[in-house]
Amino acid sequence: MRTIMDAAKKVAFYMHVASGVFLIVMMVTIILDVISRAIFGATQGGVDITFNGGVEIVSYSLLFCVLFAFPYSVRRGQVIVDLFTGGMRERLKGILAGIYTLGFGLLGFGMTVRFYEAIWRLHDSGETTQDLLIPMEYIYGVATFAVAVLAVRGVLVALQQFMDSGR
Repeated sequence: MRTIMDAAKKVAFYMHVASGVFLIVMMVTIILDVISRAIFGATQGGVDITFNGGVEIVSYSLLFCVLFAFPYSVRRGQVIVDLFTGGMRERLKGILAGIYTLGFGLLGFGMTVRFYEAIWRLHDSGETTQDLLIPMEYIYGVATFAVAVLAVRGVLVALQQFMDSGR
């Protein structure tokens, strides 16, 4: 069990790093798009270094940035309000934390099922992104992987929190 938990944590960590890379890609794309449009405007169209697909790159980078950050952040991503939990025993706090985290696992499972179903629908329709013409099934495939890892990690972290609350 410990090996599975460690492997899931390692995968989630690397996804978290990839999330940071997607954030950088998003920022660089925005900067390049703004600069290229400014040059285009300043030269009244004489120098055209604008590029297609900037909006898609930013929107899908944001999607992957968020989805890849979830699995690693599921353990420490909750805000605990001491006003409500201050008088509770540690065991009850651990059980509540486990239930809360299990909810993330179930959310990830539900999203995995829906994204997986969408992959086959998109495969049959051949739908692509508007500017870059990337098949949407690839984007949904990556999203399915990310939320599947969220589901597994949410369940494993919840189990760990339940076990830790019994100590």
